[in-house]
Amino acid sequence: MEKTNHKFKVISYISLWVIIWGSIASLIDLPFLKNGIYDEGDLGQYITFSFTAMIAIILAKKIFNKINL
Repeated sequence: MEKTNHKFKVISYISLWVIIWGSIASLIDLPFLKNGIYDEGDLGQYITFSFTAMIAIILAKKIFNKINL
C-alpha cells in the first residue's frame, strides 16, 4: 500500500510540474505572439517552450529532493 501511495505522489508531482511549465510558458509566449515577434509554430515558440521546460525540470528536481516524497 505504501509503494502505491508513493507512486501516486510522484505521478501527481510530475503532473503538477507539467501544468506549471505549460502555464508559465504560455504566459511568456503570449506577448511574443501578440506583438508579432514570432508566429505559432515558429522556432521562437519552440525555444520559449524548451527553455521554460529546462528551467521547470531543474526546479522540479531541486524541490523534489527537498520535499522527500
